[in-house]
Amino acid sequence: MNGEQHISSLVLLHRHEAMPAIKALVEAHAEIEIAVSGDCRCVILCETENQSTLMDYIDALQAVPGVLNVSLIYHHMESLDELNEPMAPGLSSQGVDT
Repeated sequence: MNGEQHISSLVLLHRHEAMPAIKALVEAHAEIEIAVSGDCRCVILCETENQSTLMDYIDALQAVPGVLNVSLIYHHMESLDELNEPMAPGLSSQGVDT
């Protein structure tokens, strides 16, 4: 195996005034991005090489003043070897014949 890819989504519940600090943290790290943003909630997408880095991002986001909660909503790990394999002909991305 050549490594791992962890794909995760996080939901943050925060005070309105915390958003500039959340944006600054996200902009400083290429592995995370804000997918959806509301007044006091946002969804963060995270793609990391290991689970430890994911947990570090969760801790960093939780430490932002005004962040009330960080919830891991989705987490999937795949080996890089498997991700780089071509799809079988006739299969959609969901694995169902087209």
